[in-house]
Amino acid sequence: MNEHSGDASSVHGVPTRHGHADPEPPPFGKRYWEDHWARAGRRAPAPANPYVVSATADLPPGSALDAGCGVGAEAIALAERGWKVTGADISPAALSTARARTEDAAARIEWVDADLTRWEPERTWDLVVTNYAHPDSGQLAFYRRLASWVAPGGSLLVIAHAAGGGHGHHPVEALASAEGVAGVLPSDEWVVDLSEEHDREVARGAQTLRLRDLVVRARRR
Repeated sequence: MNEHSGDASSVHGVPTRHGHADPEPPPFGKRYWEDHWARAGRRAPAPANPYVVSATADLPPGSALDAGCGVGAEAIALAERGWKVTGADISPAALSTARARTEDAAARIEWVDADLTRWEPERTWDLVVTNYAHPDSGQLAFYRRLASWVAPGGSLLVIAHAAGGGHGHHPVEALASAEGVAGVLPSDEWVVDLSEEHDREVARGAQTLRLRDLVVRARRR
């Protein structure tokens, strides 16, 4: 479910044998992500998002959930810094690649095949991270769900494509705002420790993608 490369696009209806289009499936469902990671498998995996690393640098390592882990770059980076990580994603193709990359960190990472919009983990984590994860439930409903998996005193880290950031290649379903994220975190339960937007460039083959990222870290009281 983790996009990484910044090339997400909507999924369109499929013609039927009668020549009509089926109703458009929800964007960012399982079929979308399997297709995405099948295409991505033909190129080298991207490095970990730098904001996952920088925004967690002052946190003591504990248990972490990388929600929508994709091929595992962020989960691996956290494990290398001492976190005990659960990497969960809807795409078996992505998880297969992630497992193949983690021989050295395997003891600190558990990979879970799960639809995070329906998964009931029955546990909490000291840190829950989501990095460019685009579920078919919508961004804000997804963040609200992830927040319920953060242990008291733990942190939620949201990295998303910023709304209003000029992402012509991203559908509106993939965008988020600081106000929107804060709005699903009641102030009597949460303290927002970090809320920033950053511009950066990411090389993707011969193409350079210009991204505007939203970074929000909140602590559960």
